[in-house]
Amino acid sequence: MENIILICILCAIAAAVIYFLVREKKKGKKCPGCPYGGKCSGGCKDHN
Repeated sequence: MENIILICILCAIAAAVIYFLVREKKKGKKCPGCPYGGKCSGGCKDHN
């Protein structure tokens, strides 16, 4: 029973992350985790 609860929690977290990424991509951000995501060309290596 504990395994099922743990799997459900992990699936909910994964679904939330996927929903966030899809929503941010629709807004036009190339790198959703990057603070420059809406302004850069998509190469996050440029900001290091």
